[in-house]
Amino acid sequence: MKIITLKKVLTISILLGFVLIVIILISITMGSVKVPPLRSIRILFRAILGLKGAGNETERTIILSLRLPRAILAGFVGAGLSVSGATFQALLRNPLADPYILGVSSGAAVGAIIAILLGLGVSSFGLPLVSFLGALLSIVVVFYCGRQEGRIHPHTLLLAGVIVGSFLSALIMFFISLSQKEELRTIIFWLMGDFSFSNARSILIIFPYILLGVFLLYLRARHLNLILSGEESAVQLGVDVERLKLVSYLSASLITAASVSVCGLIGFVGLIIPHSVRLIFGPDHRLLIPASALIGASFLVACDTFARTLLAPVELPVGVVTAAFGGPFFIYLLRTRKAIRTL
Repeated sequence: MKIITLKKVLTISILLGFVLIVIILISITMGSVKVPPLRSIRILFRAILGLKGAGNETERTIILSLRLPRAILAGFVGAGLSVSGATFQALLRNPLADPYILGVSSGAAVGAIIAILLGLGVSSFGLPLVSFLGALLSIVVVFYCGRQEGRIHPHTLLLAGVIVGSFLSALIMFFISLSQKEELRTIIFWLMGDFSFSNARSILIIFPYILLGVFLLYLRARHLNLILSGEESAVQLGVDVERLKLVSYLSASLITAASVSVCGLIGFVGLIIPHSVRLIFGPDHRLLIPASALIGASFLVACDTFARTLLAPVELPVGVVTAAFGGPFFIYLLRTRKAIRTL
């Protein structure tokens, strides 16, 4: 394992943070409506400084009310899914684990589809709320089925997640079969990942969950390193393994639930980003967690920018773009298995 120091963590995090800021700035200058790049950046910085005067009202609305919230939301979701994926891979010691492995995404999808069928799809608050409640309910069921004699057994928990996810997937197919043409397009876009409803309220919905969840997981970074060598070894080194698993599973699941509730199912981010970071920086979670968060945020902002500009004014679901990158990487992972050997 590479030697990790606080100075190294801070240096790499600052550099990756700078890259994220640059990608966000590029993102707000691009779109179906042409706003000159320098004017876009000037509008943003004058708004941050509380000044007025740059650009007309339409341009300010496009930059500050549409593109900027969308880029920030994509960044939060990318960071949350990446950290959740890294956590599940460590706890389950499964290199193919991702944030959706315990059925959280299916619960959120059922909630979102119910909200859309009830006419809440146009509400910026109703759909995320019902989706989040569906995800929370699936978490409760999975953990209830996955705990035996007060202990969390990874294989039992994983099996419970697969079973609950399969049942909820059947419900999703049932609701889709009942959908009207107008509702069906909204449902399909949500299931493939969609940031078109991004606004400041969406950011406020997920911000506390992602911030708190990442913070709690980072506090347990050293213990996550120890559990990679096996639960018995971790116990001998003084780790309260059951408490670690409970807090880590719940934190990662809540991050995933909050992320999915505002944008739908975005695949591969929580799988390919932790593996990429692990290959570059090593498996130490003191660096893996912040690096995954920042690289995941940059990756999803870039993918969303690509999705809304490639065929502009037609917008692609962002999940299509992440899958286009994730599919080849998955094949590469199976062929080389380098990432698997690092777990």
